[in-house]
Amino acid sequence: QVQLAESGGGLVQPGGSLRLSCATSGMIFRFAAMAWYRQAPGKQRELVAGITSGGGTTLADSVKGRFTISRDNAKNTVYLQMNSLKPEDTAVYYCNTYPNPYPTWGQGTQVTVSS
Repeated sequence: QVQLAESGGGLVQPGGSLRLSCATSGMIFRFAAMAWYRQAPGKQRELVAGITSGGGTTLADSVKGRFTISRDNAKNTVYLQMNSLKPEDTAVYYCNTYPNPYPTWGQGTQVTVSS
């Protein structure tokens, strides 16, 4: 079955950077459009960034100019480079397929932006 394993989160000060990774298995990764989603406490899960099988990307308005999504098909891995982090970026970050995510999600990785 599809497995998604997110990593790379942590505590960072405002203005700092983090790089998230998502290792996948159980799917033909190179054909899959992938995305990063996030869920803050008390809020619904939202799309942060998506990348097609061909490398085309889309970003939520709130992260444009700060976040970059990329993929390595040889490693079945998708990445999220997050720069100029803000307190409002604090959330659990998940990866999944896009635009229709698999029903089973990974454990996510916590990102906390705080001084």
